Amino acid sequence: MSNQKSVYNFNAGPSALPREVLEKAQSELVDFKESGMSIMEMSHRSATYEQVHNQAIERLRSLFAIPENYEVLFLQGGASLQFAMVPMNFLAEGKKASYIMSGAWSDKALKEAKTIGEVYEAASTKDVNYNRVPSSEEITFEETDAYVHITSNNTIFGTQFHDFPSTGNVPLIADMSSDILSRPIDVSKFGMIYAGAQKNLGPSGVTVAIIRKDLLDHANSGIPAILKYSTHSSSNSLYNTPPSFGIYMLGEVLGWMQQQGGLEKIAKRNEEKANLIYDVIDNSNGFYTGHAEKGSRSLMNITFRVADEELEKQFLQEAKEAGFVGLNGHRSVGGCRASAYNAVPVEACQALQKFMLDFQEKCK
Repeated sequence: MSNQKSVYNFNAGPSALPREVLEKAQSELVDFKESGMSIMEMSHRSATYEQVHNQAIERLRSLFAIPENYEVLFLQGGASLQFAMVPMNFLAEGKKASYIMSGAWSDKALKEAKTIGEVYEAASTKDVNYNRVPSSEEITFEETDAYVHITSNNTIFGTQFHDFPSTGNVPLIADMSSDILSRPIDVSKFGMIYAGAQKNLGPSGVTVAIIRKDLLDHANSGIPAILKYSTHSSSNSLYNTPPSFGIYMLGEVLGWMQQQGGLEKIAKRNEEKANLIYDVIDNSNGFYTGHAEKGSRSLMNITFRVADEELEKQFLQEAKEAGFVGLNGHRSVGGCRASAYNAVPVEACQALQKFMLDFQEKCK
């Protein structure tokens, strides 16, 4: 390990994992708990694996303060499969669902839901290239809607909902793939929360779904068993072979979060990390410009441009040579993006801050 190349990982996903978790997984990879097998080799019906599985669920419940009237599921297919499963389960015939449009992923969720039933936009900021999230005043939905869907954080555009709309008796369903467990939230405000693991929770391959039990009780029935949430809730997410190694890693990441002091400490550190970079942008006299409006800025994905296109290319090339990984912005926005998820250390953001300041000074 001593000769390992050192880089600053700002990838948007799959993203950085805690070094301590990776080292523990390495030490347990071949012989897990003196079983003579890797966790990847053993039966998902074994008592050893079941303990890992249930511990991950309990750690998630504890960290996120999930109420007892919610199920916690470990699924496969990523958040993209949930774009279809949500309307398949909860958009009943004769009902409509509303979608709050704040970026590329909400757009994909809406398009998928249109293949299942009747849906419409409750609000959209597409006309300003998603440089902010819709305000509560802009969001309109009907009290008879099956649900309201929201994407809490937008990786591509670098925006985030800092407050969530109140939807009354209409269930609020949130795709939190890119900011789940980055801060404390009130889970009871949501009918369902889902998230792909590969940004804050662990490696790719696991999708977490947190669903209020009364929604499961009234879900649509005429769909394939494996696409029913009730199938997975009734079998403790063991209906079919789960992504066992991913769930093991997820449980270890959750354990690491507990050791960090829980979500309040993690949220404070995430603010510190993001502000290191936003402060450079705000005090650069236009050398760096942020894509997102200040009131909608994401603490997870910091998007910005450099003064001109040639300088931007130079910035990204020199950043790469200096050991910064994943700083290229998405093609629909361009520019640069630093994804500072939970496992990205403060030191990485300090190093990026220094690099940005030095680059600006050099290019004056």
